[in-house]
Amino acid sequence: MEVLDPRAIATPVYRALTELRGDRSKDDPLLKQQKGQAVELYTYLATWGLLRLKAEEKAISDEKLGKKQVVKAYFDCLQELSGKQSIHGKDGLGTLSQLDVEDYLGLTGLGLTVAREFSFWATAVYHDVKGES
Repeated sequence: MEVLDPRAIATPVYRALTELRGDRSKDDPLLKQQKGQAVELYTYLATWGLLRLKAEEKAISDEKLGKKQVVKAYFDCLQELSGKQSIHGKDGLGTLSQLDVEDYLGLTGLGLTVAREFSFWATAVYHDVKGES
């Protein structure tokens, strides 16, 4: 019987958010965007689904770079954890729309778990960042 180590999901999420934060000052507006998006991922995904979140990645303006970075990091983590190829990057929308229903629903379940980790780790990684942008 294979046992799932919960760190298998937490570790890439923590690593992604830590890399995004870098050594920026807590007053950097980019960090507020990153924190806000990371916390909101689960709610967005639960409401709208993977396909719309992927489309949203393309629609986020360059003025909201921090938000876009988090969504991209989310899909990078999801691809790494799921083993599904081409769900991050520019071909991701096509890949997601072509999955059969069982694969899409399974990926959505994993995606919700990953989004929940993003929300949790955002409060730890961005603990000193106040407010949302």
